[in-house]
Amino acid sequence: MKKVFGRPSSLKNVPFRYCPGCGHSLIHRLIAESVDTLGLRDRAIGIAPVGCAVFAYDYFDFDMIECAHGRPPSVATAIKRVRNDNIVFSYQGDGDLAAIGIGEIIHTAARGENISVFFVNNTTYGMTGGQMAPTTLIDQKTTTTSHGRTITNEGYPLKVTELIAGIDGTAFAARASLDNIKNVLETKRLIRKVFDYQIQQRGFAFLEILSPCPAFWGVSPEESLKKISLEMSQVFKNGILKEATGV
Repeated sequence: MKKVFGRPSSLKNVPFRYCPGCGHSLIHRLIAESVDTLGLRDRAIGIAPVGCAVFAYDYFDFDMIECAHGRPPSVATAIKRVRNDNIVFSYQGDGDLAAIGIGEIIHTAARGENISVFFVNNTTYGMTGGQMAPTTLIDQKTTTTSHGRTITNEGYPLKVTELIAGIDGTAFAARASLDNIKNVLETKRLIRKVFDYQIQQRGFAFLEILSPCPAFWGVSPEESLKKISLEMSQVFKNGILKEATGV
């Protein structure tokens, strides 16, 4: 295993354009560090979604593909099936994966495709103006729920990792968060574990990451981390929900 110091080789030497306090830049670094540590840079292929995370192709310094809204799991499936020696992952937000792409992710998991999926949950549509997402919390105000999400009108937040964990084809499913140093380190450990599942040909591996969006939550970056700890984490519990024991 390689030690990573300074900027990871798998990140381009360019500044991030994400909003102050956004979690994408940190998650990019954690993934890049794991790719470098595992020696995967020459084999890695990432799939970027539609949404804020589409800019991932500007930052990762290995092969990246951008595809239609919600379709990264299907594109990742095709690439992995024809290039089995590559390490293929999708990187998706909650609008891309949990809304328009929910059919793709469910059936990709059901087929047990040997790919890695990183699902970034910030409970809102960041790129298009802060509208309600499938993961928006009850009472959370967005541009389309100005008085707060209600069970009567909009229903409950979708717990995607629990859904994925219940599918037979899923080998690994977990949730982590970025609200403190301990959880950031645990997120990094689980990112590496998701890659390890693919390296070992163990099947479909999925990691949800609770990530801040200060811009559309209407709070400071520091306060956004507290919201993850005090609000998001009460609904979306951290931990490993499913872990295959054998190859």
